[in-house]
Order: sequence, then structure tokens, then C-alpha cells
Amino acid sequence: MKLFLQQGETDWQPERYQYSAEQMMLTLFPGEKPEYPPRKPHILEDGSAAFSLSRGAQWATLTAQVAYGGGRETGHSRFPASELAGAPERVYHVIQHALKMAFYKAGTALLGQEPPWGALTGVRPVKLPTRTMAAGGSPAQARRELERVYHVSPVRAQLAVDCARSSLNAQAQLGEKQVSVYVGIPFCPTRCAYCSFISADVGRSLKLVEPYLDALLEEVAHTGQVMDELGLKVRSFYMGGGTPTTLSGPQMDRLLTQVENCLPLEDCLEYTVEAGRPDTITREKLEVLRDHGIGRISINPQTLEEHVLRAIGRRHSPEEIFAAYELAREIGFDSINMDLIAGLPQDSFEGFCRTLDGVLELNPENITVHTLAMKKGSRLMEQGGAVPEGDQVARMLDHSLDRLRGAGFAPYYLYRQKYMSGSLENVGWARDGWESLYNIVMMEELQSVLSIGAGGVTKLVDPAAGKILRLPNPKYPHDYLSAREKILGQKDEIAAFYQEK
Repeated sequence: MKLFLQQGETDWQPERYQYSAEQMMLTLFPGEKPEYPPRKPHILEDGSAAFSLSRGAQWATLTAQVAYGGGRETGHSRFPASELAGAPERVYHVIQHALKMAFYKAGTALLGQEPPWGALTGVRPVKLPTRTMAAGGSPAQARRELERVYHVSPVRAQLAVDCARSSLNAQAQLGEKQVSVYVGIPFCPTRCAYCSFISADVGRSLKLVEPYLDALLEEVAHTGQVMDELGLKVRSFYMGGGTPTTLSGPQMDRLLTQVENCLPLEDCLEYTVEAGRPDTITREKLEVLRDHGIGRISINPQTLEEHVLRAIGRRHSPEEIFAAYELAREIGFDSINMDLIAGLPQDSFEGFCRTLDGVLELNPENITVHTLAMKKGSRLMEQGGAVPEGDQVARMLDHSLDRLRGAGFAPYYLYRQKYMSGSLENVGWARDGWESLYNIVMMEELQSVLSIGAGGVTKLVDPAAGKILRLPNPKYPHDYLSAREKILGQKDEIAAFYQEK
């Protein structure tokens, strides 16, 4: 889509708002890509949107003209002109909101329908109701704000408010000198069609696993040293990937022993390891996890439809999923999460319903329902493939909301992604008392998360100042191995951050 942000009579630095226009474009017209031609034509051509800001004595108006699919509509968003004389950051947010709302009004008039999350863009829709409720507003007030100001559907507004309650409950469990820790294992037995994360499956990168583990142990030790010097304690621990259980039992034992010896774990409430792929789960590995005090694991089927498993590149059967789950229960794990994805290639509404029913029969403590996102670098994005239409994916998500609530689960965290089918969401569901603290902390940015290993991003959070500093590690194992000094040096920036607080 061609986007024209015009200077006009008001100096509003339109180039600053390109990202905001792109976010709303992706929400309304998810198949479009932004273009910025140098000049707006006299008559707006199809597949274009133009934005201008005008200022009167009392009111300022952001106008969006949109031409799409043979139709044309204009949207306006008005706000007090005095807002343009405020602090620069405040002015930016006022204009940003006005641009999105004007675009939204014109776009939905053309489309004849509104998306489930209305005019909300971005990854974290729960932050809005959390902020309202933390300031003393009721859940009903937070829900009304989402519905009236942002046009969020009643179902999604309630979903966000429910998750906001969990966010506020999680905040009450966090201390000022506590952080969460993430350890990344960027290997999998095969690469799933929807995944953009790992560079190669473990079969082709096996020679990297041992040197990667050596480097990881060094980073664990250095992180623990920095934490000790600052008096920081671990509140929640999470090992993800990739698939951590691609490591052998002895390798996992070596890593977790280093974690216990080097990290200050005395305040830790929750230890999670993504066992993930059932074709990596063995009795030996689960016993290692149990013996190191890991209390929560994930066994992620994504689907129980055998032909869908083949379509996404998984080399295991539904029966292996059931066997892995039964083995984990036998060994003593009483907190298990299972991930599902709505919208996978060759899946159907009926197939998704069968999968959800099958997982509910197993009775895990957590079920996370993801919506397929077409990620850059994934095989699905690069090679294409038949995936369910957005309206069918919406049926899957709506069914999961009703089915999971009816089965005694409650939503406790959610997030959204770019290029997500149907402009929907990922939702974590839990039985009462089994919410994952790490998932809430990480998604709602409630405290610092120190990341160790390839693909991790350390996120240093100062809630009082509203300050966040991101320190990314290299994404791929070979890059991680070649950047040892930089990675260890970056950990020293943690000290500078906390010393400035």
C-alpha cells in the first residue's frame, strides 16, 4: 500500500509516524506492504492512503483518505489544538493515536467490518487495562475503555482484562532486587515450517552443540557473578529454545548443575524447561530435570492431526505425544504446559477442535493457544503453502475461548505478533493457581529478564522510571560462538543499568 504522510499547514514531522501508519495498515490490510512514493498524486489511486494534520483555533484534525478495492473513504480524528503545544513526547502520542484512529475509521468503512482487536496495534494489549486498574479503575472501567476508545470487541476486551488481573497479581510477587532468567538452547531435531528461529536442525549442526554448551556455561558463570555483585536474585527461571531437550541427559545435567552453582536461586518460585518436542523426550532426560528441581515443563504437540504434523515438518506421531505426556506424569511432573497452533498448513476447524479435545482429555495444568504468524525466514513464508483462511482461524480461536473457559481454564497472559492470521492473538490458559510467573513477567515487562545463550534478549526494566534497555545476544549458534567477548562484556552493562537506578 502506498502511504503519503503530508507536511501540510502544520509542522507535525510526519516521517516520525510512518511506523504507526504501517501498524494500522497491517491490522486492516494484512497482505499489504508499505511504500512511500515521493509525491501524492492529485487523485489518490487504488491501494493508497494519505494523511494530513490541520489545526484550527480550538481543534486539530488528523485526516486519513484511503482508496482500496475500488472504494474510497475518509476518516477524521479530532483533538484539542492545545495538545500540540504540550511536551514533545505527549504531542507525539496524541498525534500517533489520532493517525491510527483516522486510518481505522476510513479502513473499516471500506472493509465493512472491524477486526477483533479494533484499533489496538502492537504486541501487548494487556498493558492498557493493567494501567487503568493499577490506577484504581475497576475491571468494568478498563473493559469499557477498550471497547469505546479502541473499538475492541467485547470478547477480546474481557480477555485482556482477565489477563490484566493476572499481571497485577504477578506484580505483587516481585521484589525490587529480583529478576527472571532465560537460558536459550537454539537447536531442534527438525525445523518446523512456521519457525524462523534456528539456522539448522540439530542433525546438521550437531558439531556445534558441545562448543555451544561450553560457551553457555561460561556465560552462566559470568551472569551469576554480575548478579552477586549487584545483590540480584532469581525470581523465575525459564529454559527455552529451540528445544532444550535436544541436549543429551548428561549435557542437560552439566548445564543445570552450572545454573545451580552460579546463579542466586534462593528466591526462585518457578523453574520451567521446555521439553517441547516429544521426539526429544526420554526417561533419562526427564529424570535429570526432576532431579534438578525443575517443576514445570512444556510438551508441545501444536496439533494432534497426523497429516498436519507431517505438513509442518514434525517427525513424530500423535501417539508419541501421548506417550511423552504419560511418561512425564509417571516421573512426577505435576505442572505441564501444552502448546497448540491455530491455522497450521492443511489443518481445518474440525481438526483443530479434535486436537483441543484430545489435549483437554490429558488434563494439563496449562494450555497455550497460538495463532499462526507468517514469520520472515520461515519455510512457510519463503516457499508458501496452503493455510486456513483468516475467518476459519478466527473460528478456531473463538472455539478455544469457549471450550477452555468451559473446562475450567482462565486466560492469564496474551500477546500479538506481526503477520498473524486473522489479526488475532496468542493466549496462555491455566487452571487456578498454575499460572506461569515467567510468562507474565516477560510479556508484560514487569521486571528485568536476563537472557543467556543464542537468540535471547536481556531486557532491563526500571518500572518506576518507565525505562527499558534491550541487550540482544546473537541469534544463531555459530554467531554466538564467535562473539564470546562481546556477549560477556554486554553482561557488564547490567551493572551500569542498576547503578543508575
